[in-house]
Amino acid sequence: MKLSRLTATACSFVVGAVLALTGAGAAQAAESAAAPAYVALGDSYSSGVGSGSYDSASGSCKRSTKAYPRLWANAHAPSSFNFTACSGAKTGDVLNNQLGPLNSGTGLVSISIGGNDAGFADVMTTCVLPGEDNCLTAVANARSYAQNTLPGKLDQVYNAISSKAPSARVVVLGYPRFYKLQGDCIAGLTESERSAINNASDFLNSVIRGRATAHGFSFGDVATPFTGHEICSGSEWLHSVTWPIDESYHPTAAGQSGGYLPVLNAADGI
Repeated sequence: MKLSRLTATACSFVVGAVLALTGAGAAQAAESAAAPAYVALGDSYSSGVGSGSYDSASGSCKRSTKAYPRLWANAHAPSSFNFTACSGAKTGDVLNNQLGPLNSGTGLVSISIGGNDAGFADVMTTCVLPGEDNCLTAVANARSYAQNTLPGKLDQVYNAISSKAPSARVVVLGYPRFYKLQGDCIAGLTESERSAINNASDFLNSVIRGRATAHGFSFGDVATPFTGHEICSGSEWLHSVTWPIDESYHPTAAGQSGGYLPVLNAADGI
């Protein structure tokens, strides 16, 4: 015996209501919906230098399986994942070498960039040597670059991202403060040097935040989760001077998973 159209409609309504009440419908929808295509751009803080477990195929870019982009992709299973962040990258490197995977279907982009442009590697190389005046001068020069030159370079990168991936949610992640002041370090940099470096990091973040928000991007502040885990804190999520030297002043695996990843999770809107 065939059901009447009215009876069939009523049955469909009841089944739909039951699924909604039990959550089965929501579960099925969640299973069928993949996270958006994700592209991870940036420098060594995004590639995961300092966290170990590097993908040999990434060569000198040193992309780590413990870096926050890879951890996010593992947790969310995006429809596609392209990891082009590279150790030592500056804004020009992002423009020239990292934007290939971006397209109209890209749904999420993350990036950390600007620290190498401002010369923070050179700052730290100078500051670990004797001579407080040389360190403070290097910090002042980096601040001047961040104020006067970096904004235009960030604009070029952000404009290119928007042009190539117009529908993407873009999360720009900043940098942590390096030092806990009045911490448990008994040697190394002076307290004045540590304070100047922290203040310069805050200033760099303010410049990056300003340009990111001007482009309609989200800014991910990692200084807050890293508070209490700086160098000299006794619970460091950052390396001090290490061997190999390029891992110095970079997040550990705990810094990637406990510092950067939660900020991306909070900002990605997924």
